[in-house]
Amino acid sequence: MTTEPTHLADLTATRLTAGYATGEFSPVEAVRAVLERAESAQAATNCFTRIDADAALSGAAESAARWRAKEPAGPVDGVPVTVKDLILTRGTPTLRGSRTVRAEGPWEEDAPSVARLRESGAVFVGKTTTPEFGWKGVTDSPRHGVTGNPYDPARTAGGSSGGSAAAVALGAGPLSLGTDGGGSVRIPASFCGIFALKATYGRVPLYPASPFGTLAHVGPMTRDAADAALMMEVICGPDWRDWSQLGPAAGSFREALAGPVSGLRVAFSPSLGWDVPVAPEIAAAVRSAVGTLAGLGAVVEEIDPGITDPVAAFHTLWFSGAARVVQHLDDEERALLDPGLREVCEQGARYSALDYLAAVDTRMALGQAMGRFHSAYDLLVTPTLPLTAFAAGTEVPPGSAHTRWTGWTPFTYPFNLTQQPAASLPCGVDADGMPIGVQLVGARHADALVLRAAHALYEAGTAAIPAPPAARGCPQSPVVRP
Repeated sequence: MTTEPTHLADLTATRLTAGYATGEFSPVEAVRAVLERAESAQAATNCFTRIDADAALSGAAESAARWRAKEPAGPVDGVPVTVKDLILTRGTPTLRGSRTVRAEGPWEEDAPSVARLRESGAVFVGKTTTPEFGWKGVTDSPRHGVTGNPYDPARTAGGSSGGSAAAVALGAGPLSLGTDGGGSVRIPASFCGIFALKATYGRVPLYPASPFGTLAHVGPMTRDAADAALMMEVICGPDWRDWSQLGPAAGSFREALAGPVSGLRVAFSPSLGWDVPVAPEIAAAVRSAVGTLAGLGAVVEEIDPGITDPVAAFHTLWFSGAARVVQHLDDEERALLDPGLREVCEQGARYSALDYLAAVDTRMALGQAMGRFHSAYDLLVTPTLPLTAFAAGTEVPPGSAHTRWTGWTPFTYPFNLTQQPAASLPCGVDADGMPIGVQLVGARHADALVLRAAHALYEAGTAAIPAPPAARGCPQSPVVRP
């Protein structure tokens, strides 16, 4: 267990709502504190495309009135939330990191997850940065520039939900909505030392449909697993606009956190059985986290799932989706795109329908293999990434033999292909003080179990890492009253 933070901007959503209920502090106080942090976070890392202070304060005042009347709109009433700038938010431009998107709007519609949060009384602080159309695992774009890491702004925050991860890490709102098509909430969560969950595909409704198809998920990015469970109970609400949604979840995600870890069958795979050069400090930290699960009573076996790297199939599906994103652009508009995005779009446009269907066949076989594997194991544990954050503004680490971001993210994209729930949480820092992430993967529909295991690691202190150095320059928000 860790010591509770003493400043409002550092509190979890769960703690904030508890304070609102007792009158210990108000949503207005909390939102003012978060807005101060948001400005500092933006100055340190460039994690926002837009901060909506006036709208946030207005929403906070409305929330405060509901709490005074003891009639909160929902479980996140008054909680400051940020939204990745790929997700529609009524009244706010969704620019997608691209100079090809017109800001004028009108912006009249909320995405399903945003609509559910709004109905629950959440206070929207702003939109967070993304690479152009969310195409890569780092966050820089032609429209909004480079987003730095809270632990070292000269390094990347990861991506494509890098702005959300940096905002959460720096106290600019305890909850953020991200998207994940190949690791895009888990990669920045690992680099920035926060929690993120890619839920089972369809568990969180998505609209508009992603051009990346059923690889794309919406997921919570939070300070801990308990806040993610809280957020999931809101954003999983049904929405008819997503024809592939799974419908209401069976049971409460928050209640599931109290379930036991003892007896869980845990498979620990240090490299998925592939030739992945995992940094020694990362390997040791992940092994220690697995040891904690064993100490809590889980039955741990070091074993690989027996799958091969599906990167070629992923590229076919991902690059085809990217080509579809820009299909409507003329030559002048294409010249405005991120050069790397232009390259993968050109490659994606060359794939045939038969190439695409062959990739789907690979995907189905992978899903069957993982389904078989999870008949014997409840959880698969891997590193989230084989490295810690590298120089900002580059798609791959300087000097790397890789040419695309997938070369250094081998543990994330396979589970977009299989649509399984997968979470990343911190499990230590390297010699430079950069966060290390451990990934927990469950069978399809086992989202609550993944959250339960992650919560147990938080409770055991596994995820307790130092605050970001960038936070040292952030305003010290109002002290929680005793």
